[in-house]
Order: sequence, then structure tokens, then C-alpha cells
Amino acid sequence: MKTSSRFFLFTAWILLGPMPVVYAQDNQPYPPQYGKPFKDVPDRRDVTMYQVNMRSFSKNGDLKGVTARLDSIKALGINVIYLMPVYPVGILNSVNSPYATKDYDQVGSEFGTLNDLRELVDGAHKRKIAVLMDIVANHTSWDHPWIANKSWYLQDSTGKIKYPRNWRDVAQLNFKNMDMRLALIRSMKSWVYKANIDGFRCDYADGPPIDFWKQAIDTLKTITTHKFLMLAEGSRPEHYSAGFDYNFGFNFFGNLKSVYRNNRSVRSIDSLNVRDYKGTTEDGQAMIRYLTNHDVNSSDGTPLDLFGGKTGSMAAFVVVAYMKGIPMVYNGQEVGTPYRLVFPFTGTKVDWTLNNADVTAEYKKIIAFRNSSEAIRRGVLASYSSDDVCVFTKIQGAKKVLVLSNLRNKQVTYTFPAELVNSSWKDAFSGNKIALDNSITLEPYAYLVLRN
Repeated sequence: MKTSSRFFLFTAWILLGPMPVVYAQDNQPYPPQYGKPFKDVPDRRDVTMYQVNMRSFSKNGDLKGVTARLDSIKALGINVIYLMPVYPVGILNSVNSPYATKDYDQVGSEFGTLNDLRELVDGAHKRKIAVLMDIVANHTSWDHPWIANKSWYLQDSTGKIKYPRNWRDVAQLNFKNMDMRLALIRSMKSWVYKANIDGFRCDYADGPPIDFWKQAIDTLKTITTHKFLMLAEGSRPEHYSAGFDYNFGFNFFGNLKSVYRNNRSVRSIDSLNVRDYKGTTEDGQAMIRYLTNHDVNSSDGTPLDLFGGKTGSMAAFVVVAYMKGIPMVYNGQEVGTPYRLVFPFTGTKVDWTLNNADVTAEYKKIIAFRNSSEAIRRGVLASYSSDDVCVFTKIQGAKKVLVLSNLRNKQVTYTFPAELVNSSWKDAFSGNKIALDNSITLEPYAYLVLRN
């Protein structure tokens, strides 16, 4: 009997191919769908993302403060917003981090209400902006109701619940427990119904096992009325095979910082581009790249601190936005915020009245060309960088763009490779015709974007 069963299964595998993975099912009813599924979620290759840290984004640090500024986010050229955690924050052993989730199924009162979240999502959708929520799947706060189910958490030899890494304010979940997995995935899925969101940014995605992420993403995709974008805040190549659209550009940020602060060769970006994209399994899977986020803004400094002030940070942003990956702007970066937004505390706010209209205009200009250029968003990359100047082309069919960005605070002369000598272009921003000779001299932190 056993032999016959094995033969039958083997024959079925040969005839039908590998069987799909079947997961344990959560058969409890879900909330009714709020709103209409958003039909304008952008192709993952065409995303320009904006990270919102609600506590510092507005005076009251809440969802309504974000809704009030949706027009300015849209005007920047953004088509995806990622909201940092909106859940109630744990109190027990707390450091006041929003990444210590007390309840996966509620909106924390400091941020507002479910209706406030719905209004934000509705407003974003009306402006053709998708909204991602932040899910903290690896751990919970110590006063999360799940703590009563001790087997849902990892324990040491004495039965004491563990904390991950050196994060003593949170308790490590046990991904060998299938009931816990189902409950967590149910919470993720419920937000699609309750608030009509368009995907998730998954915090510390390198923590939970890959098979959990595949289970979660496969389950979300059973909601066939919605299109989702999934961002792993992690670097494992296997995230792509699990179904994520994006990994997070930790290495790119660190490398670019070393280019500016330690005189590392600009050519180092080329080898990083190769390493970062190992493991991609589908067209358009990419890295999220940035000059700042809630972590490094607090720990390392602002883009103005790290990347050479206003002019230097713009030269860096051109590389972020155009070379290889999906650009992300953080929480007031576009107004040239000169001070750190200290995380996770709430006292420091973005000053939206800063007199930096030139900075905002330049971010808008750079993003607008990305949004208008299929070659930038989807083209094939060829790099010609020197030790000091980031130089590359992006080609999509007959459309071609050439980018030069001097990442040094000094005048640099760049010698063109043979294939670019005596070529003719137009300035991408002014439309002026430009003919290239054998070389070009770039002023400190100057950049040039050309199209055919």
C-alpha cells in the first residue's frame, strides 16, 4: 500500500509538476471590505517612495497630520507612502519605540483611529498614491495579549521568554508555532479589508524564516481584488523568491557614506549593484535606496550632515534616484531639514516653514524626470564611473539617458570612454543641446543629466 501511494504521488508529480504548497487555513470570517480596491498601485519598477514617521511629521504626530500634507507629498512626485507602525505601543519594558507592537489589530490612540487611517488611505488613493503599512513580525511588546500563549514565543532552557538581539523591550516570537503564524498573517490580511491598504513594509525581515514570509505573501495574494507591494527591511536574497518586491539598501547607504566621508572610490557602487541584486527571480525586483530613514537620521545624521550639505546631497540623490533601485524620501528630507529627528522620541518635529524652497524644487525636478523617463525607471544600466564621478547610461529601446554626478567637494575632470566621445545629447532639464568632447570638467558636487 505504501509503495503504491508513493508511485501514485511520483506519477502525479511527473504529469502535473510540483504540487503547490498547502498552508493551514484560518477559516474565521474577515471584516467586510472597506472602500474600493485601489486600481492604480504602480508597477514595482515605477515606484518613488516616501517614508512617514508620524511622531515627527506634524505637530500632533498623528494620522490626520499626514492626511493634511498629502497634496505636498503628491507634488513631490511620490506614488507610494509607507507609514511607520500605527499600532498601540507597548508600555512594559518600553523605550517608547513604535516597533514594540502591543496589538496588531488596532490603531494606537496616539496616532488616531481606524477612521483616521481610512481617511488617509482614501485621500492617498484619490491622488493616485498607494499606502503601505509597517508590520513588525519578528517580535511583540512584553504586554501584547499573545504573551499569555507562552508557546508562541521563543524560550530559554528555563522557560523564560527570549528577546531578539539586544532589544530588551520586545519578546521574540516562535515561528515553529503554526497558530502564531496564522494569527499574525490574519492580522496582516485584516488590514487590507479594514483599511484598504496596498501592501506592507516588513520590519526586520531578516529575522523571521523565509518560509513564513512566503506563507504570508502567498496568503495575501489570495485577495485577488488587490494588487500588493511588499518591502522587506532586510538583505537576504531569498526574500525575492519568497515573493517580496524589494529588499532594503543598508549596504548602499553605508557605501555611499564612505564615498563621501572616507574617500572610497565611486567605482565601489558598481560591485555593490551586482551583490545587491543576487537572488532576484522576477523582472523589476529591486533595492530600496535612500539618503536617510528613521534609523540613520537619528544615529548617523541628516543628508546635509553626511553628504556634503545641500549641493552634495543633491548629487548623491541623483545616484539614488537614477542609477539602480527605487528611491525613498524620508519625512521632511525634501525641505532640507538641518537637524536630526531623534527616534523613537516625539519632541523633534519637521519644520515645514523652513526657507529651503530651492531644495524642495530640486527634489521635485529630479523626481519628475525619473517619473517621466522610462529609460531611468526600466532601462539597462551600463556604468562608466571613475574614482570620483558616478557615470552611467540607462537604455530602454531607443531611449537613452546619460548621468554624470561628481561626488567630490572639488573640481574634477572626467575623461569619456570611447563610446561616449563626440556624442550629442540634450540636457534633461533645460532641453539645451550638448555635444561631448573627450572630457568634461565638473564643479564640486555638480551633476549633469542628458537624454537623446
